[in-house]
Amino acid sequence: MVSTSRDEVSAKPTRISSPYYIFTLLFLLYMFDYMDRMVIVSLFPFLKVEWGVTDTQCGLLVSAVYWSILVFTLPVSILIDRWSRTKSIGFMAALWSIATLVCAFAKNFVQLFALRTVIGVGEAGYAPGGTAMISALFPSEKRAKILGFWNASIPLGSALGIALGGIIADRFGWRHAFGLVAAPGFVIALMFFFVKDYRTVALTRFYENGEPERGGTMRWSEIARGLLLNRTLLFNNVAFAANTFVTTALMTWLPSYFQRMEGISMSKAATKGSIVMLLAIVGAPLGGYLADKWLTRRRNARLVFPSVSSCTTALLLFTAFSFSHGSVQYAVLLAAGVAAVAFVPSAVAVTQDVVHPGIRAISLSVCVIVQHILGSTLGPPVIGFFSDRFGLETAMTMIAFFAFGAAILFFIGSFFYVSDAKAVEKMEAFTVPKFQYNPRVANTN
Repeated sequence: MVSTSRDEVSAKPTRISSPYYIFTLLFLLYMFDYMDRMVIVSLFPFLKVEWGVTDTQCGLLVSAVYWSILVFTLPVSILIDRWSRTKSIGFMAALWSIATLVCAFAKNFVQLFALRTVIGVGEAGYAPGGTAMISALFPSEKRAKILGFWNASIPLGSALGIALGGIIADRFGWRHAFGLVAAPGFVIALMFFFVKDYRTVALTRFYENGEPERGGTMRWSEIARGLLLNRTLLFNNVAFAANTFVTTALMTWLPSYFQRMEGISMSKAATKGSIVMLLAIVGAPLGGYLADKWLTRRRNARLVFPSVSSCTTALLLFTAFSFSHGSVQYAVLLAAGVAAVAFVPSAVAVTQDVVHPGIRAISLSVCVIVQHILGSTLGPPVIGFFSDRFGLETAMTMIAFFAFGAAILFFIGSFFYVSDAKAVEKMEAFTVPKFQYNPRVANTN
């Protein structure tokens, strides 16, 4: 029997190797990821009645997931880039699915908070790992478009989690909601152990002219400087965080906003809120398509487009919460649901465009860290804090200013994109083929 190394040909016939089949699994798992993450939102009223929690504590139950992601995403991403994408994804998805199920047995706020942090541990490396796999599966000129379709699973999963959570809780009790959304993700997790991995990219050091240094390997200090001192990544990641504040705050508080302002049941309010976020399933692929289309005419379009879409989001949200009510307000919020995530495919693609091909998962993990420090972990409790003091209607109006800040940051970053992307294009010519994924030379891990 002939043994094979990580870079040699895999002869196992049971491995799933079709790029579009793998993409489908990645899409479904991302959807279940956000169902498990956001189902808690529809359970706030039930937790307030049973345990007497405050709005701030409700916001903390959402932020708990993001704090764990913040802590664990970088070490897990290093494991993903240097070990196995598929095995890492399988183990992580199994962990967060089991933790979601166990949430049904929590007896108080502290226990539920602790279990939500475990969910975050499991989800810590999925976005970096999935993004790295997609970057290897498809050519760079289609990257934003494919990532747009993949990221459409975020609003879809969030909307399904919020809507199903409210419906299940109304009919069967809030504990059942956790169990019913946990099972599908566990099934997909097991399937990932039968997916072929792509070949690990060597951390080759390059000269300034783009030529590879013979026998040269990047040190971790060089990797850190390339990620932390890259001006394109700096502005892109902070802008991403500002928009993440916006989307997380909207997903968390829209159901409660509709319930309080309109006096409707939580199941109806959750459905209204989930429809707003569900329309983002149009915004993500549309944003990726338009950005890649514009890229053929403008080299920095992957940062100029998110600037335009973020500004549009800010105007729509400010109008909705400040000047409109009833059906007009809801129509404006539906438009905001489309615009709010249009930035994602381009911004994620940028994290892959301007870094060494061997550290793409790590690059996105840095973006994840920044967006969770400044966005996801702050959005729900900050809006909850302002709601406790000024009312939820005033608190929701404040969200628009974060979207406008993101627009400014993306625009500044666009001035540095072209030079940074050109340097990486030279590296790719020596490290990976144009169509990077080839099932016949996939990793055996």
